Amino acid sequence: MSRSAAALRPTVATAGRDSFPSTAEIRAQFPALERRHNGRPVAYFDGPGGTQTPRAVAEAMVDYLYHHNANTHWNYPSSAETDAMLARARQAMADFLNAAPDEIYFGANATTLAFHTSRAIGMTLAPGDEIVVTELDHHANVGPWEALARERGVTLRVVRMNAASGTLDWEDFATKVTPRTKLIAIGAASNALGTINDVTRAALLARSVGALTFVDAVHFAHHQLADVKAIGCDFLTCSAYKFYGPHVGVMYARRAVLESLPYAKVAPASNLAPERAETGTLNHEGIAGSEAAINFITSLAGDVGERRERLQRSFDELHERSMTLLERMWRGLAAIDGVTLYGPQPDAARTSTLSFTVAGVPSSEAARRLAEQGVFVSHGDFYAMTVVERLGLAPEGLIRAGCACYTTEEEVDRLVAGVLSLN
Repeated sequence: MSRSAAALRPTVATAGRDSFPSTAEIRAQFPALERRHNGRPVAYFDGPGGTQTPRAVAEAMVDYLYHHNANTHWNYPSSAETDAMLARARQAMADFLNAAPDEIYFGANATTLAFHTSRAIGMTLAPGDEIVVTELDHHANVGPWEALARERGVTLRVVRMNAASGTLDWEDFATKVTPRTKLIAIGAASNALGTINDVTRAALLARSVGALTFVDAVHFAHHQLADVKAIGCDFLTCSAYKFYGPHVGVMYARRAVLESLPYAKVAPASNLAPERAETGTLNHEGIAGSEAAINFITSLAGDVGERRERLQRSFDELHERSMTLLERMWRGLAAIDGVTLYGPQPDAARTSTLSFTVAGVPSSEAARRLAEQGVFVSHGDFYAMTVVERLGLAPEGLIRAGCACYTTEEEVDRLVAGVLSLN
């Protein structure tokens, strides 16, 4: 099947459907869910580290490699088809983030994109300038700015987290922002605790002193539909593999800022946005898969309305379902002696990611024993190293379970039963 034909085929049957597909119908799109381990069907709770992939995403990647594989901007059909695919993918991601297509650029992963952009921002900074980061963040949005502090003499100011609630200390945040602040780096949601941060408030603080805002939405983008215009940020990163796509990083950069920064590039490379911020040949098949991932989420809401509108309907329904599962998981785990839950309560602003510990059982051992039962969970610090240190849980860290569009109540009950068996 050609890519053009594949693009027209719905990823979840929509003909005649006026309701959202059931979890069973969604699960049928994921070949990974057929896997069994030790005779048991696998329950994937590792979505915060990377979701499973629907069939349509893999098909889009294979179709590109089989029928359209080429480099860009040359005068023959497969090159033109690659250019068209990249344009479609930028438009899809622009709809996903409520941006313009020339404000979307791709890279290896969000960490690489953050480091690349931090180098460009660093060229505009002087000793004594300040960057604000938070204790709640993944270190992909801390390490690049720490490097500037070492290399450029920039001062790094760190906002405290409230360990008991797993939230940011906004009074401390306000004191950390000064007339010397040039950038605020903040996560939209904590990949360790599930906390959703008020990034719009952070962007307002940044604008009050003429600073830029860099938002890490890698964890957030799987759970709620991001809106860079509403946030008012200058940069936002996400990763397609966190929302049913392949391992590709994505960054939004406000056009005026993108065009003003001295990105490192080779002389023949384009000076136009967004290519001026991209290095070398991109992962074309991965980008094709990223477009397919967005189309998959869109297709869940049927075929009526513009893509952004349909994405919002999909996210609203999936969020409601996942929070119902989170409440079930929270109640079940909270009833087990020796289990400690971390992060905001289920009725707070949070994602459906839940981290916990089991007294007397290291997180790595817990994950191994749960895996023997076909329950796959993550363990460790998840690169949110400061969170784990503040909780006093280093080096073993946390056990983390996240709900995705394919998670069922039965799987949640299996997780709870598995944790009960660890005692």
